[in-house]
Amino acid sequence: MSAHISNIRPEPDQVLVDIVDYVLAHQQITSALAYETARHCLIDTLGCGLEALEYPACTKLLGPIVPGTVVPNGAKVPGTPYQLDPVQAAFNIGTMIRWLDFNDTWLAAEWGHPSDNLGGILATADWLSRNAVAAGRKPLTMRDVLTGMIQAHEIQGCLALENSFNKVGLDHVVLVKVASTAVVARLLGLTRDEIVNAVSLAWVDGQSLRTYRHAPNTGSRKSWAAGDATSRAVRLALIAKTGEMGYPGVLSAKTWGFYDVLFKGQPFKFQRPYGSYVMENVLFKISFPAEFHSQTAVEAGMALHAQLHKIGKTVDDIERVTIRTHEACIRIIDKQGPLNNPADRDHCIQYMVAVPMIFGRLTAGDYEDSVANDPRIDALRDRIVCVEDPRFTADYHDPEKRSIANALTVAFKDGTSLAEVVVEYPIGHKRRRSDGIPLLEAKFRTNLARRFAQKQQQAILDVSLDAKKLEAMPVHEYVDLYAA
Repeated sequence: MSAHISNIRPEPDQVLVDIVDYVLAHQQITSALAYETARHCLIDTLGCGLEALEYPACTKLLGPIVPGTVVPNGAKVPGTPYQLDPVQAAFNIGTMIRWLDFNDTWLAAEWGHPSDNLGGILATADWLSRNAVAAGRKPLTMRDVLTGMIQAHEIQGCLALENSFNKVGLDHVVLVKVASTAVVARLLGLTRDEIVNAVSLAWVDGQSLRTYRHAPNTGSRKSWAAGDATSRAVRLALIAKTGEMGYPGVLSAKTWGFYDVLFKGQPFKFQRPYGSYVMENVLFKISFPAEFHSQTAVEAGMALHAQLHKIGKTVDDIERVTIRTHEACIRIIDKQGPLNNPADRDHCIQYMVAVPMIFGRLTAGDYEDSVANDPRIDALRDRIVCVEDPRFTADYHDPEKRSIANALTVAFKDGTSLAEVVVEYPIGHKRRRSDGIPLLEAKFRTNLARRFAQKQQQAILDVSLDAKKLEAMPVHEYVDLYAA
């Protein structure tokens, strides 16, 4: 005989309440560093999207679901002629910015890319602003977008600090969906109860498996999964806006809740309350479009390329390359055997080290077949091995360090070797901001030049590099600067 189950509807799970109370307290975010970092994050993220427009594999997914559809007062997709409903616009923008694996990163128990949330935030804010102006009301400003970015970063990042979704086979885009839903629901003007409902809908929704990120199934869905998640967030927030009910025990319900079904019965753990910590400490990918656990290894590989040239040796002279690294790197991107596509290659540390050691560069184009077919790459990959250093793993998880260390040692066939090259913090780390920001702005200029004439580039730069101008500008006017 089964035990009686109470049908008394519970109070909302505390995790839901904490997220909602945080987004509703958006005016309490006053950190100048968070807003300055958010501005840099905005331009870097949009720049990544512009670069992705050079790749047909990405652009074939963009545009309206029904070709030729134009939505009056719809959200515009930067760098394209599309004006879409906010759900599809969020998918377009989210897919663009994630396609090349070049936007920001957050590394903890769970990994992810918090700027993936910009797809839903910018699409919704742009759509709301255009409709507000059409109705004679005040539009949202880019300050509102930056605030939304800070909050989405914080929700995704704080959930990731102590909770490993990858260890139960779930993809980190579940956190994009949850964070985007909360922030978009606030932008849409939902009540507190409605935002609770919206966030519960995000947790009860079907969640993506990590299948597409791992051998032998690695594939291009990993480049549009975040676009899918942030667009789904907009859809769920709009559903909640109709008054549709939520599910207060979505996480904690025995047998049927998220914890029991998908998290091995374990409740979420939290290291800190929500504030602006994540945006202040986010990692920028500045130099290389590479999975972030490899960034310092690529930097070391570039240094070794220069050393090989200096001493008159080539990769053909190498017997073995040893990568001393951290546990997360080994678990995600230590990969042997055939690499079947660009998505496979940009998640293989051996590939991402071999290319710079051979060519002295690593660009998005280096993952394509035209480069990967060079036999020297696979020959060198076969001689690259990873070993975990427990200190590197500990420093990776230390909230005061958050290093992503890699160290490379080259041993030659003649018995000689090069001194180990160690890089603990990548150029995009908070500890290297002074070095990184000028390069980040240079990356943005390069990406603008891919799509726009000089006059249009300058108009975007004049606003984007001036915090006061940017924050005061209506969202739709800023997005219009990126018109194709």
